Amino acid sequence: MKTKKKVLNDFGGIMYSTDPSFTYPQEEAADESIANNQQDLRVMLDRKNRGGKAVTLITGFIGPEEDLEKLTKMLKTKCGVGGACKDGEILIQGDFRDKVLALLQKDGFKVKKAGG
Repeated sequence: MKTKKKVLNDFGGIMYSTDPSFTYPQEEAADESIANNQQDLRVMLDRKNRGGKAVTLITGFIGPEEDLEKLTKMLKTKCGVGGACKDGEILIQGDFRDKVLALLQKDGFKVKKAGG
């Protein structure tokens, strides 16, 4: 998996330091996975910046990237479509809000429809 490109906001406002022994503060990664019933996910339909194509967007997942990829793969195979996981969000091609909502509830997640 590619490492995320560093942006100025990642350094906590520090842009430059003349101190040779200065190190940028590092955040701890979320290594622990949270139980499914404690996850609060939002399922919405998104058409912005996609050329009018509809995408089912799942946000609010907290946990390691591997768990997010497993969940994405499961949703893509159950819906029979493509998709991806980017920046902590799951993208499923097409309008599958109801089906995704039912699948996530079956797995024990707290899920809500969001946006329209």
